[in-house]
Amino acid sequence: MSSAFAEFKKLAVVNTLRSCQLFTGLPQPDLQNIADVTVVKSLAKGEYLFHEGGPAHGFYVVQRGAVNVHRVTVTGKEQIIHVFRTGDSFAEVALAAPTGYPADARALEDTHVLLVQKDGILALLKRQPDLALRMLGSMSSHLRVLVGQLEDLTVKDVETRLANWLVKRCPNPQSEAPVKIELTMTKRVLAAELGTVSETFSRTLAKFREQKLLTVKGKTITVLSPAKLSALLRRNLGE
Repeated sequence: MSSAFAEFKKLAVVNTLRSCQLFTGLPQPDLQNIADVTVVKSLAKGEYLFHEGGPAHGFYVVQRGAVNVHRVTVTGKEQIIHVFRTGDSFAEVALAAPTGYPADARALEDTHVLLVQKDGILALLKRQPDLALRMLGSMSSHLRVLVGQLEDLTVKDVETRLANWLVKRCPNPQSEAPVKIELTMTKRVLAAELGTVSETFSRTLAKFREQKLLTVKGKTITVLSPAKLSALLRRNLGE
């Protein structure tokens, strides 16, 4: 590999790290130090990155594509924990987990991820405690997301969960102007992320269409009136 090409690859890694919330605001030298302990991994669509209980080699940042992190229940059902996309970091907890990765991870499409290697990043954290504090903050953010998902799955029905998911993606939930939402995943994956099956998800979409709340064309969902959908959400939540 030529030195010029190697420098280009390292620059691409540094730029991806910079776009990750975990490393926001870090100076260039620190990003370059992290890049030195980082390797790029390519995954084909459907390929597993790691399995639950597998040895933890480090944590990951999505450079391009999407990774579905999930667990399989005792009944064999796949429960999606989260879908991570470009710039997202995940599996940081594995740095301190002696039992390995706590879930499975699979590429939803052709994907490139950065593996921030465990031994290298731990040595760096010992030299830079402030970076360790940043990572703790990121892990806390992931935990809040998971707690919110758990609340959705245990307290809200599918209709409320879908309405909530759509409203969150409307720039102004009180607007009467239509909003187009482009799905970056299949409807099956979104259904699983909402804790339901494709059939129930499709019936809920059909119900919203009948209520003139949205239209669906291919992978585009148009919320016809965010304000009306928000009102439905508030009623379902008893607010």
